Amino acid sequence: MKKHNFLIRTFTVIVMVLTQLVILMIAIRLLIMPSFARMAYRLPGFPADPYGFTQEDRMRWSEPSINYLVNAEDISYLSSLAFENGDPIFNERELSHMEDVKAVVTGMRVALAIGMLILLAFSIFAERGRWQPLLNKAFNRGGWALIGLIAAILLFVALSFNSLFTWFHQIFFESGTWQFHPSDTLIRLFPMRFWQDAFIFVGLLSIVFGLVVILITRQHQAGED
Repeated sequence: MKKHNFLIRTFTVIVMVLTQLVILMIAIRLLIMPSFARMAYRLPGFPADPYGFTQEDRMRWSEPSINYLVNAEDISYLSSLAFENGDPIFNERELSHMEDVKAVVTGMRVALAIGMLILLAFSIFAERGRWQPLLNKAFNRGGWALIGLIAAILLFVALSFNSLFTWFHQIFFESGTWQFHPSDTLIRLFPMRFWQDAFIFVGLLSIVFGLVVILITRQHQAGED
């Protein structure tokens, strides 16, 4: 009996945690597209570049910057980019940071694939082992837990986004490798306002996905009763 209860608790916790992580990573993956940057640049109050980039310039140079993070190209994909006068778009520190970012994004994509495969395997196991009600309950709780987590993050974004942004970078990148001069291209393309909007976008999208999971599992639970 104790072993059975332990298995149930372990199964529930794993599904709850993976549900939150998978939804969050899906939302982040949807963020890493040029279309989000184009939308962000058009939002009311988005700051102009004090060094002269127009909105069209930002759209032009942000697209390869974002595509690099999810394509199979090496850093030459970005290092070969140049302005009309021949100056490179990115300096060496920026290129090094973009390599670091790509490594993090690649790791996230691998983790997302593994997480989805585990949830699929658990779903098949639950169906065959008649644990479907337990699976639905775990998904439902994972959805609610995610909404609570995102609500806390969005509150932090509203109260102290700079601290959250710094904390995020300190986790994934070495100190001093992610801070740049305001005149550097990365800052001109992706100012702090861009990242604030990105956090909000991921948060709201995660809440929507979490609510979908809650509604679907609730319907399944009602059908089981």
